Amino acid sequence: MKKQAAIFSFIFLFVVGALTGCGTDKASSGSGTEKATEKVVIGYFPNIDHAPAMVAREKGLYEKALGKDVKVEYKTFPDGGAFMTALKTGDIDAGLVGPGPVMNNFTNGADVKIIAGASSGGTAIVASQKSGVNSIEDFKGKTFITPGVGCTHDVQMETFLQDYGVTSARIGGTLKHVTGNPAQYGNMFETGKVDLAAVPEPWASQLVKDVGAKIIVDSSKISFGKTLPNTILVSSGKKIKADKAIIEKIVKAQEEAIAFIEKNPEEAKEITIKSIKDITKQELDKDVIDTAWKNIRFTTEVNKDVIQAFANSSVELKFLKEQPDFAALIDSSFIN
Repeated sequence: MKKQAAIFSFIFLFVVGALTGCGTDKASSGSGTEKATEKVVIGYFPNIDHAPAMVAREKGLYEKALGKDVKVEYKTFPDGGAFMTALKTGDIDAGLVGPGPVMNNFTNGADVKIIAGASSGGTAIVASQKSGVNSIEDFKGKTFITPGVGCTHDVQMETFLQDYGVTSARIGGTLKHVTGNPAQYGNMFETGKVDLAAVPEPWASQLVKDVGAKIIVDSSKISFGKTLPNTILVSSGKKIKADKAIIEKIVKAQEEAIAFIEKNPEEAKEITIKSIKDITKQELDKDVIDTAWKNIRFTTEVNKDVIQAFANSSVELKFLKEQPDFAALIDSSFIN
């Protein structure tokens, strides 16, 4: 019996020692008091107007602002609908997107907040060589493309055309509408699948160079012109309430990215070209970026009056069912 007791004692001590050893390994990284690593996911598009996110990623500005206890991951999206779905499901915590999808989702009850601007301007209406379109009077009966239904560029185009009596088939007009990735517009122009595009830079300038497209309405003349926040930084009310300090640091990183763009435009362009190529497998020419860059202003500002005017037009065009109150949409507490 004494021999068995000794054996059981040995086994007990071995097991306790093994468990203690596991605990020591786990605590060795921080003595059991170190904060567990938190993950933050940033979303954006492979568009030139999303350059602040690309620069912040390339320069490690999110990582710097958030600190070593936060792991930063990135997701890119082809359109605002996919972005907003990811925000609503919690797959991303914050990111850059156009105001159109944000407004549409907000009015449908989505928990989304605009926390800063990113860029303004940059949208143009272009026509293919094969379309026979030389002016706005030629638009009726044609087919136009935008990244999504009710997206920022769609609303800008349709608002602009109202004064010319041109409306989309969606609301009883003759202008047909399809959606697609801007990187594919050149091929669609060449094959005759679409005649027109309301497109953000740099794709407008790229279409001009690649397939001889003609700019019918430039970014200074299209509705809301260079005053509309073309890309905004958003998060959810839930995330802001739970991690306000995290959101403040994300906004800080964006402010630093925009300051970098202003001071180092050539390097910022190089980062943007490389980032877009990595995602879309399409390398934009430097001269195209140079042209497009002039049509965009990078800023954290959010013009509330323009946002409301954009929303009013969205209601008139039946993208939104009722007049929204955007008092709760914009959280301006994060901008200095």
